[in-house]
Amino acid sequence: MQTRSIGTSDLKIAPLVFGGNVFGWTANERTSFSILDAFVDHGLNFIDTADVYSAWVEGHQGGESETIIGKWFKESGKRHRVVLATKVGKLGTRAGLTAANIAAAVDDSLRRLKTDYIDVYFSHYDDENTPLDQTLDAYQKLIKAGKVRVIGASNYTGERLDAALAIAKESGLPAYQILQPEYNLYDREGYETGLEPVAEQHKIAVVPYYGLASGFLSGKYRSKEDTRHKARGSRVEKYLDARGFRILDALDEVAKRNDTTPATVALAWMIARPSVTAPIASATSVAQLESLAAATRLQLATEDIQLLDEASAWQK
Repeated sequence: MQTRSIGTSDLKIAPLVFGGNVFGWTANERTSFSILDAFVDHGLNFIDTADVYSAWVEGHQGGESETIIGKWFKESGKRHRVVLATKVGKLGTRAGLTAANIAAAVDDSLRRLKTDYIDVYFSHYDDENTPLDQTLDAYQKLIKAGKVRVIGASNYTGERLDAALAIAKESGLPAYQILQPEYNLYDREGYETGLEPVAEQHKIAVVPYYGLASGFLSGKYRSKEDTRHKARGSRVEKYLDARGFRILDALDEVAKRNDTTPATVALAWMIARPSVTAPIASATSVAQLESLAAATRLQLATEDIQLLDEASAWQK
């Protein structure tokens, strides 16, 4: 498996990230273990989660995904095969990016994950009420303590990311090495206009979330009827427009040419984009995972990429 670097760090990852938001939500513990085993068996190694997953589910408090991953580490003994990312800042009981909150939240996550260190620790959201240097200083302490290896930013604007990088350079504080924005064939404009230039300028790794647009780009949602009684159905309805159907038509065509699935093609398109290090995608079964893993082996032809680019062009 060809690997890619996380910024200027020595961490190397495969070109596909597994999104752990499903663990403890739409995938129970045993299913999650099977998916995780299959994931690393494919030669993939980067797993992304957050302390807030899955607090949105009735009866959950957050930390459910981390807890399942931690149990899998203990049972499987495969911690050494994984580049592990989690996040801080969005959980209601650990909200924000103050130094005190980060110090408490990282210990909570380490306990649930049953590990001594986190490879990549993300600021889940930009906390504009906390000075950027306070947040970076808190991360510096975690890095010195061996609790965190690399830090990343999720849901930052290009302007704020640039400001954080400038402060890190001026103050000798750790810099964000990796960015996690929303980006996929449908949701292109925000990343391509505001974040991609900053990431490329500073050689920051990019691991976009919603790689399949909440499942829309898999092709399984073709009408509002298809979204009913689905965990992510309400998130998909916004894609059911003329541009969305144009993208699905292009995905169908390219999938047919390559004897594969629309989901595989959608992820392969992202993997082929020079600024993208590895898209994040989730699966709730081993069979679904096979379709995702296939994207790392699919080399799209120039005409395939052009068709997808034109169908998804946000300028239209």
